[in-house]
Amino acid sequence: MKKKTLLFTLVMLVGLFLPDQVEAQCSMCRAVLESEEGQATAKGINDGIVYLMAMPYLLVAGVGFVVYRMMYK
Repeated sequence: MKKKTLLFTLVMLVGLFLPDQVEAQCSMCRAVLESEEGQATAKGINDGIVYLMAMPYLLVAGVGFVVYRMMYK
């Protein structure tokens, strides 16, 4: 139990402190945004995609944790 909790905490901390390591962008968005000079819009779009991608996983993990805690009380 403690090993799983430690592993989960470690993965979450890595995700929080190293968000620049994660890159997500569809090919259409990349083609349009690469033609821009400053690449500021591309970085903003990339951050938004990563945010939208992570939210469902966090919600499912939270619900799973609550159900797990309820089952083993």
